[in-house]
Amino acid sequence: MIAIVDYGMGNIFSIYNGLKKVCDRVVLINERNITDMRDADGIVIPGVGAFDDGVRHLKRFSDLLLTIVGSGVPLLGICIGMQLLFETSEEGEEKGHGLIPGRVVRLPPSLRVPHMGWNNLHLHRYSELLDGITESDYFYFVHSYYCAPRNDSDIIASVDYGIQLPAVVNRASIYGVQFHPEKSSRKGLRILANFVELCKC
Repeated sequence: MIAIVDYGMGNIFSIYNGLKKVCDRVVLINERNITDMRDADGIVIPGVGAFDDGVRHLKRFSDLLLTIVGSGVPLLGICIGMQLLFETSEEGEEKGHGLIPGRVVRLPPSLRVPHMGWNNLHLHRYSELLDGITESDYFYFVHSYYCAPRNDSDIIASVDYGIQLPAVVNRASIYGVQFHPEKSSRKGLRILANFVELCKC
């Protein structure tokens, strides 16, 4: 079962509908059924919005979430959901979850903000999450801040937007994508299917 954490950030049904195309068992987790997250084979944190709001909204799920992820259950953070995996953000004052060492920083003022549109990835290393993905495949981005991992080894793929920005990260069973796979057509669904596969549902 894939659990989507419905913590009130963004259009949760886009990622729900995307995952339903590649997995029969998808459950929205909210405060009413939070204990169902214990049965998850994988967890997805989606989201659109600001970092501090994301931290505050997710806080009510954090203790159980960190316990489950600490046991090795794969986690996928999408857009702001990826940024919440890091330690701090220039966008706000709240502390992130620190699952990936590093911080979230604002795009340079020399670039058009937000970064919005379709871009291809530059692959740094192999990952099961990107199986079947090539550098000619495009994905949909919309963000004003980007993740800066402390360790380059945590970066699976980057995107060229005037500078090279981390687009996909991975540390142990923790994954993050800055783009929206649920809005990225067939190849985005391939990434969601890859995540479901590595969860061994």
